[in-house]
Amino acid sequence: MTRLGLVAALVAASLAAQARETAGDASAQIRRTSFGVPHILAKDERGLGYGIGYAYAQDNLCLLANEVLTVNGERSRYFGAKGKTVEQRDNLDSDLFFTWLNTQAATEDFLQAQPAQVRDLLEGYASGYNRALAERRAQGLPGECGQGDWLRPITSLDLVKLTRRLLVEGGVGQFAEALVAAAPPKLAAQRAGEDFNVALARQAQFASERGSNAVAVGSQRSANGRGLLLANPHFPWMGGLRFYQMQLTIPGQLDVMGAALPGLPVVNIGFNQHLAWTHTVDTSKHFTLYRLQLDPKDPTRYLLDGKSLPLARQTLSVTVKGDDGQLSQVARQVYASAFGPVVQWPGRLDWDNRYAYSLRDANLDNTRVLQQWYRINRADSLASLKTAVGQVQGIPWVNTLAVDADGQALYLNQSVVPYVDQALLAHCSDPAAPGPLVVLDGSRSACQWKVDDEAAQPGIFPARLLPSLERRDFVQNSNDPARMTNPAQPLTGFSPLVSRDDQPLGMRGRFALQRLQGHGKLGVADLQRMVLDDEVYLASLLLPDLLEWCKSTGADLQAVCSSLADWNGKADLDSGIGLVHFENILGALAQHPQSWRVAFDPADPQHTPRGLAVEQAAVRKLLREAALASQQQVAEAGVSADSRWGQIQQAADGTPVPGGPQGLGVYNAIYSVPRGAGKRLVVSGTSYLQLVSFTDQGPQAQGLLAFSQSSESASPHAGDQTRAFSAKQLAPIPFTEAQIKADPQYRQYVISERDHSAVASSGQ
Repeated sequence: MTRLGLVAALVAASLAAQARETAGDASAQIRRTSFGVPHILAKDERGLGYGIGYAYAQDNLCLLANEVLTVNGERSRYFGAKGKTVEQRDNLDSDLFFTWLNTQAATEDFLQAQPAQVRDLLEGYASGYNRALAERRAQGLPGECGQGDWLRPITSLDLVKLTRRLLVEGGVGQFAEALVAAAPPKLAAQRAGEDFNVALARQAQFASERGSNAVAVGSQRSANGRGLLLANPHFPWMGGLRFYQMQLTIPGQLDVMGAALPGLPVVNIGFNQHLAWTHTVDTSKHFTLYRLQLDPKDPTRYLLDGKSLPLARQTLSVTVKGDDGQLSQVARQVYASAFGPVVQWPGRLDWDNRYAYSLRDANLDNTRVLQQWYRINRADSLASLKTAVGQVQGIPWVNTLAVDADGQALYLNQSVVPYVDQALLAHCSDPAAPGPLVVLDGSRSACQWKVDDEAAQPGIFPARLLPSLERRDFVQNSNDPARMTNPAQPLTGFSPLVSRDDQPLGMRGRFALQRLQGHGKLGVADLQRMVLDDEVYLASLLLPDLLEWCKSTGADLQAVCSSLADWNGKADLDSGIGLVHFENILGALAQHPQSWRVAFDPADPQHTPRGLAVEQAAVRKLLREAALASQQQVAEAGVSADSRWGQIQQAADGTPVPGGPQGLGVYNAIYSVPRGAGKRLVVSGTSYLQLVSFTDQGPQAQGLLAFSQSSESASPHAGDQTRAFSAKQLAPIPFTEAQIKADPQYRQYVISERDHSAVASSGQ
C-alpha cells in the first residue's frame, strides 16, 4: 500500500469509527404535559429525531407500522389482496401503486438529496421508533396491532416512503387505481366500472377531507397591536395524515411547537418565539395530463413530433397471501410515456386505439419538502420564512399563512405548480378535457412544461410568478383561490393552474370575510368563536326562503318543515334534525344552480350566489322532491324526530362531536359517514386547532388536537382532547420552560441509545 493509500485508509477508518460512535450516542429528554403532549429536548438533530420517533411510537405504534406497511406495498402479503387500506383502497391496488412509487432508486435518491440535518432527524426517528417497538413487544403490543407478526423495525428509507406518499396526495396519489389498471386495448380486460366509481368518489372528497381555515391578523386589526393567528386544518382523524402535537427544542438553534404528520420529524403547523404559521389546501393544480396520440399500427406506441416511440413498460410484482395462507406473486405491467405514467379511467380517460393519457406530477421531483419545513421551523422572522419558501419551493400542495410578533401578516400560494401559463394553455390544452382536469397535447414536445432558471426544479413556476400578499390588517383562506385573500387587495392575473378569478368563493370563505369585515379590533376570543360558534353560514342565506316555501307545502312534509323552523341554524351538539334535513335538501339542490335567486357574479364573489328562487315553480318542485327524499332518508337511517346532532355525529369512542359539512359554510368543518342506526362516525375535519397571540411576554397559545394524541384505545390520551373539543374547551399550549414545568401533568424522562433504560422523573 502506498503512503497516500495508507493515510486515506486510516482517515476512512477514523471517520467510520466516529460515525458508529455518533450513531450510538443519540439522547433526548422528553417532557410530557397535559393530554400527554411531548416536549422533546436534545443537543442535536439525531437526538431530536430519536426523541420524536420514541414519543410517537409510545402513542401511535400500530398506526405508523400500518402506514409503513402500506407505503412499502406489503399489505397483501399479510392481509390478503381483498382487504382495504384506511382510505378504503383495495390492498392489491395500493401495493402495486406504492411498489411503483417507492422504488429503491427513487427513495435512495431522495435520501441522498437531504442535507445532513434532515438525514440525522430521519435516522434518529427510526432509531427511537425501533426502541419503542422493542419495549412494547416486551410489554405486550397494543390491540390495534393485532397479532403483530407484520411489525418490524423501520429505517430512514421507510420514512422517506411515507414522505413521498404525502407529496403525491395532491396528484398521482389520487389516480392509484387508474395507474395500476391501465392496459392497452385488447391486451387486458378493463376492470368493472364500479371499482373506479369508488376511486372517483375518493378523489372528489379529497378537498373535503383535507380542507382548512386560516386567519392571520396584523397589527392594524389585532386587539393588542401584535400578530394573531388561527390555524384550523381539516385533516383525517385516522391514518397517515393524522396530526400529532409536539414541541421540538435544540438549545440555541430550534424551539418550535405545533403538529406534525406521521413519520415526519418536523412541525408542519405551529409557532416559535418569532412567528406562527399554518397551511390550507390550495386550489392550484399540481399535475397535468397529456393526451397521447397513438401509433395507428400499435397502441403501445405514441407519436411525439411525428416520431413513433414505444411506451416504457415496468413490471410490478406484489406478494399476496391467499385464503389458504399460502404466498404467491401477482405481476402487473404499468406503462409510461416521456410525460409520465399512463392512467386509464373507463369512460373518462380511455385508452383506445387512438389515444391514451399520461400524468405528470410536479411533486414526484420534490425532494425538498422536509428541508422546507425544517427551514420554516427555524425561521426567526417573517422575512426569513418568506425567503425559505421562495428559495426551497418544497411546499407540496398547500397555501401558507403566517404572522409575526410585530403584526405583519403574510399569505403565500407558493406550492409546487407546473409552469403552464395562459399562453401554453392556449397553444396546448385539450378543449374536450373532462371536468376540471388540465389535459395538454402529448404529441408535441413544445407542450412540455416551461422551465425557468429561478425555479427550484425544472418545470415549475418560480416563486416570483406565484401569489404573495403582506398586510397589516389580515389575510385569510378557506381553500379558495388566491383572489379574495383580502378583498382590499385582490390577487389576480395568474395562470389558471395557480389561481382562477372566475370561481365562486366557498361558503366558509364568505363566512370568514363576513366575520372579518369592518375595522373593529380582533382578539383571540373573536377567532375562537369563528370556529366554535358552529354557525351554518348557508342557513343565514337560505333558511328564510325555505321557511317561506314551507308555508305552502302539504301535510306530508309538515315534519320536515317543523324541524327546519325549530332548528337553531347551527351544527351544535344540541341542534335538532333540522340540520340533517337542511343538509340533505341543499345537497340535492347543489346539482341545480338555477335554484339560486341571484346567480354567481364574478364581480361580487363575496355576496353571490344567494337566495332560493322559491317563487319559481321549477324550484318549488325540486324542493318538494328533495324534502321528501330527506324525510325518507332520515327515517331509513333510524334518526328520530327528537334526535340531537350530538347523538348522531360522534367520534369512534362515542364522544359527541360538534361541527358540520363545509359545503354548508360551517367553519368548524367536520366530515362524518353513516355508522349504524342513527349514527355518523367522524372521519375527518377540524384536527389541530391552534390560536396564537403574540404579547410582551412572547407567544401565548391555546388549542386542541380534536382527535387526541393517541390512536390506541387503551391509552389515557385516546380521547381526552376529544372530550375537551366536544365541550368547546380549548386548553393552554405550554411553550416556555416555565409553562412546561408548571403544567399540572408534567413528567419527564431521558432516553439514550447507549442506555436502553429510560430514566424517568415525575417532578421538576
